[in-house]
Formats: sequence, C-alpha cells, structure tokens
Amino acid sequence: MNAIALLQSAGLFQTAGGAGAALFQFLPIVAIGAVFYFLVIAPANKQRKKTQEMIGSLKKGDRVLTTGGIYGTIQGVEADVVYLKIAENVKVKVARSAISGVVTEETES
Repeated sequence: MNAIALLQSAGLFQTAGGAGAALFQFLPIVAIGAVFYFLVIAPANKQRKKTQEMIGSLKKGDRVLTTGGIYGTIQGVEADVVYLKIAENVKVKVARSAISGVVTEETES
C-alpha cells in the first residue's frame, strides 16, 4: 500500500466532506509547481532581465558579440539598431536583440 492509502485508512483524513483528502491530493501538484518555478522560471527571468540590462546599456566603442558569432565594435546606437564595425571600412547594421554579449579582454582570449 502507498502512504496515502495508509493515512486514509488510519482515519487521518476523515474530515467533513473529505476536504482534507482533497487538499492532501492537491498538495503534490502545488509542490511540483513550486519546484518547477524555482528550477526553471525564476532563473530564466533573472537571465532575461540581465540580458535586457546589457542591451539597454550598449554604447559607442563597446566590443560585442552577435548571436551569429560576429565580433564587432559599436560605431552607433539607435532605438532598435546598432551599427557595428567588423573590419576596416566595413560597417553592418544589426538589431539590438542580435547582440549576445559585451566582450571584454578576459573573454576574448
């Protein structure tokens, strides 16, 4: 027998209308939801917030990496667009959302 059947047979959940049994059956669903929130949703929200802050703080002269794997230096910033210099006399127009990170000397080597 499982633990729930043992507890029910012992009469621990024989309350008016079986409300205690219903609550006890609902408890594992709530526990799974809480675990899912703390293992998946909360870290994803934290990462999304961190990425939005990074994208919002881009400025001219920052060295960045795009989601396509292109390294470049920001030459200009507009509302939704960033102009990157990727080589001598080569500038590209990239969406802000395509910037995956700001590159420092430590991450470059």
